[in-house]
Amino acid sequence: MSWRVVVVRNRSKLELKTPYMVIRQDETTRINLSEVAVLLIESTAVSLTTALLCELIKKKIKVIFCDEKRNPVSELLACYGSHDTSGKIRSQCQWDDLMQASVWQSIIQEKIGNQSKLLLKLEKNEGHKVASYVDEVELGDITNREGHAAKVYFNALFGMDFARSQDIPTNAALNYGYSILLSAINREVVSLGYLTQVGITHNNQFNQFNLSCDLMEPFRVLVDDYVYHLDICSFESEEKLKVVDLLNQKVQIYGKQEQLLQAIKIYVKSVMDALDKGDLSLLRFFQYEF
Repeated sequence: MSWRVVVVRNRSKLELKTPYMVIRQDETTRINLSEVAVLLIESTAVSLTTALLCELIKKKIKVIFCDEKRNPVSELLACYGSHDTSGKIRSQCQWDDLMQASVWQSIIQEKIGNQSKLLLKLEKNEGHKVASYVDEVELGDITNREGHAAKVYFNALFGMDFARSQDIPTNAALNYGYSILLSAINREVVSLGYLTQVGITHNNQFNQFNLSCDLMEPFRVLVDDYVYHLDICSFESEEKLKVVDLLNQKVQIYGKQEQLLQAIKIYVKSVMDALDKGDLSLLRFFQYEF
């Protein structure tokens, strides 16, 4: 099982020397590709060979590219992630509407429940109010309990003056963490042969990751918790590395302790199975130790 998150921060050349990825800087580093789960290219002064890119795709290694500000800007996705991709896409296009609404209800209940647990761990009384929204979530969350909970939740975490639209280090850190998380979800969706563009509830025609945006909701709280404890005044390279390290965190899922990347894999497959088979009991959510 791959487990390493490799971050390339400086000018370098990356090439393939099977079974290794060779990173040439002032010194040369060799990393066995079988160990790599995520490759984060943080500098625009990095060059890669086509041979290496092809091998990264074959081994389903998530590759994330950053812009000149070292923020995630794109990722490498395979055209075909599974041998039965066509069948998976046909199944995805035929998902039952009621089942999708039920899955979304479960996802939002899980997300709000995790938010309340984090607030209560931090001894914030608003955690009880957020928890009260869980049982109010209806099919498809048509009354937008998610939005109501989010307002209470973020104000309790970061202050009454906080807004997600503000251009501040806290939001930069949250957005960066969500981007890394979204890429990890994308990796699993594509690996299973489904389209990231066709979501359960997210349906923005300009968003190529609608399904992944749906699936990532319960995991957002992990980023929130990380950023809250960073206590940042600015968001630079060192803080970004700390956020990336989130992928190495351990969580409980289906009775076992797993690295976050493996937990995401289990969770995404469970959601796809539930939608394909019309069985909510197949859903597997992680249990974070708040």
